[in-house]
Formats: sequence, structure tokens, C-alpha cells
Amino acid sequence: MLSSTSSLLLSIEASRPAFMMVMGLFLLLVAWRLVQGSTGWAARFILSGALLLAFGYAVLVPLYEAGLIQRFRPGGHFHGNATAILGWHVVKLFSMNAGWFLFGIGLALHARVFVAKPARSEASAPAPIPSLQPIAINPVADQPTA
Repeated sequence: MLSSTSSLLLSIEASRPAFMMVMGLFLLLVAWRLVQGSTGWAARFILSGALLLAFGYAVLVPLYEAGLIQRFRPGGHFHGNATAILGWHVVKLFSMNAGWFLFGIGLALHARVFVAKPARSEASAPAPIPSLQPIAINPVADQPTA
């Protein structure tokens, strides 16, 4: 049977900071392997987004989970300097949101989502559609004959 101390260490809440650290570093490793050997803005966006996300997931979120940085609650009571708590909250928001934004834009550029299709040249333009001619309808032919 597990003691209360070991069951606390094996709980999901206790393992979440370690999981976040591994996830942040793994994301950075995957992004680095993806852009290895590439140049251009796509690689820069992917890597800068991955660096921001790795900082957010591997440093900031575990510090929040461990209670070393207090969570910001509007209208809440804080132990310590409220300005520092708000500052860390802004750093976390910027790191995570800007990281996902840059990472996503970099992946879209890498996949060439934003590349405009080249305009057609005049030689490969389709033939013009001929104008429509009126069709003569015989109203007598549509009526039943007796």
C-alpha cells in the first residue's frame, strides 16, 4: 500500500510541472529539428515561437504550479507586491500567446499557405465564351393534340 507521502508525489497535480517542462523542451527540440538547414522567415518565426513557448511551458507554468508566482485574479487579495504579480501575468500571457502566434505563422509560411498563385498569361487564357443566341420556342408544339 502506498503511504500518503508517495501518493501525493504520484498525483497528477504533482507531476504536472514536470510534464510541462518536458513538453516545453520537446516542442523546442521538434521546432529546432524542423528548421535545421532552412533559412528565411518561416524558420525564424517557428524557432522564435518555439523559444517563447518553451520559456512559458518549461519555466513559467511550473513556477505558477509550484506556487512561487501567485496567480493574478482581478479583484483578488495578494500576498506581496501586486505590481510584480501583474507583471508576471503579463509576461506569461505574452510568452504563451505570442509564442503560439509566431509558431503558427511560421508553420503556415513553411507550408506555403500565404503564397499567391501566379497570374495567368494571355497565351494560356481560356477561349472566350460565345454569346448566347435566343432559342425559338414553338408554343403550338407543346400543346397536346387531340
